[in-house]
Amino acid sequence: MAKWGEGDPRWIVEQRADATNVNNWHWTERDASNWSTERLKTLLLPVRVESEEGACEVTEVSKLDGEASINNRKGKLIFFYEWAIKLAWTGTSKTGVKYKGYVEIPNLSDENDIDEVEIHVSLAKDEPDTNLKTLMKQEGAKKIRDAMKTYISTLKTEFTQGMILPTVNGEHMETTPQVAPKAEDRKTAASSSTATSQSKSIGVKIPTCKISLKDTFLTSPEELYRVFVTQEMVQAFTHAQATLEADKGGKFQLLDGSVTGEFVDLVPEKQLVMKWRFKSWPAGHFATITLNFTDKGGETEVCLEGKGIPASEEERTKQGWQRYYFEGIKQTFGYGARLF
Repeated sequence: MAKWGEGDPRWIVEQRADATNVNNWHWTERDASNWSTERLKTLLLPVRVESEEGACEVTEVSKLDGEASINNRKGKLIFFYEWAIKLAWTGTSKTGVKYKGYVEIPNLSDENDIDEVEIHVSLAKDEPDTNLKTLMKQEGAKKIRDAMKTYISTLKTEFTQGMILPTVNGEHMETTPQVAPKAEDRKTAASSSTATSQSKSIGVKIPTCKISLKDTFLTSPEELYRVFVTQEMVQAFTHAQATLEADKGGKFQLLDGSVTGEFVDLVPEKQLVMKWRFKSWPAGHFATITLNFTDKGGETEVCLEGKGIPASEEERTKQGWQRYYFEGIKQTFGYGARLF
């Protein structure tokens, strides 16, 4: 049997007369504008800085004009975003005098490095000059730039999960935005965080369920088994980086770390048993996934049994396996349509 990439015709699926686009993956696009609007507001509104002069804080996102989108072509993600932002800020001196001003960001764009993004700080009309403007211009601008950097990072990681990961009904997974605590809340937050960490180390029981799936692939059990245990093939049908050791006790990491696990048992051409988890599941919790391969004479039937799936993840896990694993394999290697 030829190795991956050496031209074995069983692995090469060409453009066909029936117009099935198998190995030439379609261009897909997702509009990230609404998500970006909410994310930027969440990151910018908590900005607050203090000094011996007083304190300054962002009080309003008064303008947020622009758009953002992500394109996926053959597993390569292309990001586009362009925003013009205006913020309102309030400064309070140590004596209690308040000053109002604005922050304008005209060019938050994929064409500019984050350090090149302009941040203009000004006082509102008729406001007297104050050292708080300098505080906002220096320290405030740094925090605003950090917030924009976080937005770009989460756009490229958190929002893109639904485009290439077997997560949630073909939709992206959004984690709850983390709002930076104000100074007076930091002590409480720190102690709460310590308590949470201790809680996690102890662990909690969660309700779980079982899932089962069945599908048929137009290939032999031998070849289909290889797809699941060969790193290059896994990377091909998931369109993302993967590492795996196809031995008993061997670890695997798929989809840039969003799926991890360990092989429990491997019976070539017959069965795969693995401990398997999404990164978003409770820490340390793994499901047991069993894949049984049955030769149907020119076809292979795969039966998946999953145990220990978090109950809240039942449908998303089933649809993730069906769409991103089973359908991904068929589309990538041509196992879903007969070749005449």
